[in-house]
Order: sequence, then C-alpha cells, then structure tokens
Amino acid sequence: MTKIAFIGAGSTVFMKNLIGDALLRPALSEAHIALMDIDSARLEESALVARKLVASLGVGARVSATTDRRAALDGADFVIVAFQIGGYKPCTVTDFEIPKAYGLRQTIADTLGIGGIMRGLRTVPHLWALAQDMRALCPDALMLNYVNPMAINTWALAARYPDIRQVGLCHSVQGTAYELARDLGLDVQDLRYRAAGINHMAFYLSLEAREGAGWRDLYPALREGYRAGRIPLESHWNPRCPNLVRYEVMAHFGHFVTESSEHFAEYVPWFIKSHRPDLIERFRIPLDEYPRRCEEQIAAWGAQAEALKSAPRIEHKASNEYAATIMDSLTTGTPSVIYGNHANHGLIPQLPHGAAVEVPTLVDANGLQPTVVTDLPPHLVALMRTNLNVQELTVQALLTENREHIYHAAMLDPHTAAELDLRQIRALVDDLLAAHGDWLPDWCHARRAA
Repeated sequence: MTKIAFIGAGSTVFMKNLIGDALLRPALSEAHIALMDIDSARLEESALVARKLVASLGVGARVSATTDRRAALDGADFVIVAFQIGGYKPCTVTDFEIPKAYGLRQTIADTLGIGGIMRGLRTVPHLWALAQDMRALCPDALMLNYVNPMAINTWALAARYPDIRQVGLCHSVQGTAYELARDLGLDVQDLRYRAAGINHMAFYLSLEAREGAGWRDLYPALREGYRAGRIPLESHWNPRCPNLVRYEVMAHFGHFVTESSEHFAEYVPWFIKSHRPDLIERFRIPLDEYPRRCEEQIAAWGAQAEALKSAPRIEHKASNEYAATIMDSLTTGTPSVIYGNHANHGLIPQLPHGAAVEVPTLVDANGLQPTVVTDLPPHLVALMRTNLNVQELTVQALLTENREHIYHAAMLDPHTAAELDLRQIRALVDDLLAAHGDWLPDWCHARRAA
C-alpha cells in the first residue's frame, strides 16, 4: 500500500485539495494517508474531512492522524510538506510591522526581502529536522515541498541533505497560464509554453496558442494589448492587484514573469518607493496584502472547514496543483510534465551551482528528470542574480551559523536597499531577530565579530 505522509495537515482546505486530487487517481485511491500536525484540534478537523472525502469518493484509502512526525513518516513513499513556522501570528505580523516602522513597506514578504529572509531562518531548521527523520524512516521517499520561501528552502535542503529526494512545488507557472489565456480570450488548453528561472522569477521563454495546424506566438498580442490598455483584465484572484507590474516588466524586459504582480513588486527596486506614492497608485500595488489576505483566508477557511465537517458528502474537483500528478506518474509510470524546483547541478548553467532553479520536469517510472535550459537571455539572468544573492547569503547564514550573513542578505535585497541605508538595515535586522526570539535558532541571537 502506498503511504502518503502529510506534514502540516492542519491547513484543512489545502489538505483537502491535495489529498482529494490524489484520491481521484486510481493508483493512489487505496493509499494510507498519514496526516500530521502539531495542532491537535486542527489535525482532528482535517482527519474528519479526509475520512469524509474518502467515503464520498467511494475509495479504499485509509486515513490516520498523529501529532508524532516520526510516526507519520515511518515507511512513507511520499511526504507532502505544507507547514508555516510561526504562523500568521505572531511571526508574519512581526515581519510586516517592524519593517513598516522603518518606512519599509511590503506586499507578501514570504519569499524574498526582509520578510522572506526571516521566514527562511525560522523554517529551514525544521525542514532539516524533517529530512533527518526521513533519512532514518523513509530514505527512498520523495518530499513534495510546498513551504515558502521555496527557493531558500530547496537550496538549503539540498546543501545539507543531498541524499533526500525532493522537489519544490508552486502553482505560479500553471496559474499564470490561466491568467494570460483569460487576458487574451483563449482557452488555456490551447496554450503551449516553456518557462524557466528561479521560483517566483521564472519567465515564459515561449508562449504560443494553437492556430490551425500550427502555433502562433502570443507575445505580440500581449505587448499590443498592454500598450492599447486592453489588458490586463481585472484579476479574478485578487481584484486589488491586476497584473500591471508584470506587464510593465514585460514591456521593458521582453518576457512575462510567472509570479503575481503583488509578489514581483517587492522583488525589484522599481515599484514600491516611499517617496513615490504615484507608483503605488498607478500600478495598483497592494501594500500589506499578505496580512489582509491572511485575515480574509482565516475567516473563509474557517467557514469552509465547518461546512466540510457538517456536509454529508464532500465533492472534489481536481485542482491545478502538481502533487497528485507527480505521485501518480511515479507510481504508474505514466509520463507527465510539471514545473519543479531543483538544486542547480547544470540545469541552468548561467545561474549558481546548487541554487534552486525552476524548470520543466519530466516525471515517469524513472523518477523526476528536470530539463536543462541553456537559453535564458542575459538580462533575465542578471535580474535573477539580484534575488539569488539574497537567497545564497541566507542559506550561507544557516549553513555556517554566521549572523553577519543575515545582515548581508538584507543589505543586498533590491527593495530593502532601495529604501534604507546600511545602518538602518542593520538596526532593522537586529529588531526583527530580537522580536522573533525562540522562533529562530539560538545562533541568530549570539553576536559574532564582523
């Protein structure tokens, strides 16, 4: 029997989506689903929903629930990871409120920037502990990692535990394809594309639509539509932030980035400036978006979880997440192509060795086989390196327990450096490290000589 361990299963709605996707696959429908979370109340809610989902779909899967991570991992074939260390409160709130006191505004703060650095520092040690347990209890299992900051996590995991099979997963590539199809009035099923780069800063190197017996390049239509003001359309996913930032970047860099405008605005120095409120208004940048979204999601997901618990049956429609596709392809040998994050061992030669890169990946009975991409344009490589600097220094801080590298990472972050001077950044980092307290490793609080 296939065993799927879900670490961080207290996020009931996300768990329902991923496990529901798996149960729709005949090869996975009899699996043992081992749910694990440190919050026993939320875990029990998730277990109730998962069991009801099994009954509603009429499949033979078995669901267990435990707060013991090692018990969930024991003998697992697949390990889905979806936890958030420190949660929305207190840690995400801290990551926003302290920088705001320095005049540094953020939108999402979970991937890069000062918020992404702090999240990486408090998350990676827990991923390393998980990898250590996997080495002992399920050394051949595949880790399907949904935890942010994705690039920092993937890089640090591969550096410390190269023997653990892992893939970092995001929905930005396939999600953006739906948005672009909608902007152009096309069916996403008629699109063909190839993207590559780093997580949240991969670009579509080609984007085409089926036309007769051939394919039509869509970039001319995107550029003309943006110049004429016909696109982007209002976002169905986030009306507060249409894709103006991404289209503006495309107009200057020639390619469309795969992550949302609210994310991308804080990865670069051009859009969020305290002395330029006109930019915030023109590009509709939703400052403090993630805290607002968290409050909305907490309320919505709570209501959804209650509805799921009380419903006699749970219907499930397949999501666009990759986890079930990967597990099914590895189990059955049926080939599929996903976009995954992997350690860069020659996959994108222009980017640093060992960095986490996001590339097309063939999945079949032979495993995950990432594609080598050698044709990234040099200006896109240069843009990615500005983010890789921050990721690399954060990973180095974790690997060497060198507190100075935390400052260096923050000082080289494009958005932070555009707003604050070096002394302000050092003071900001000090304040954040102190505020996070025990959520961070001990070495973060022990000063070292510069």
